[in-house]
Amino acid sequence: MKLAIPSETDAQLDSIRSGHFGHTPYFTIVSYDEDMNIVDTEAVKNVDHDQHGCGGVIQYVLTLGVDGILTVGMGARPLTAFTQGGITVYSERETPKVGDAAKLFAEGKVDVMGLDQACHH
Repeated sequence: MKLAIPSETDAQLDSIRSGHFGHTPYFTIVSYDEDMNIVDTEAVKNVDHDQHGCGGVIQYVLTLGVDGILTVGMGARPLTAFTQGGITVYSERETPKVGDAAKLFAEGKVDVMGLDQACHH
């Protein structure tokens, strides 16, 4: 299982989570084994939202080989695009640090995001 978490820096599990996936500077890619232990992490730089737009960010994430994205929030359009692209979107809004959010995910304490939870901006 590979999960992308929008991150403010390239500090991986020590990074602070980004509140807006499209404008996030980095994605921390967290790989889990079959027992949901974290086995690897990688920080990847996001594409420039101003240059590529929201659609460009979505397409970029679709190329990262992740199974899911754990976000603070996202709009209905990207949520739908990820779902149609085979990536499950999860939402958790309380945990500021990437490593802590990744641990909550591994413990099954993070919910799948539905359209009713999408941001409206």
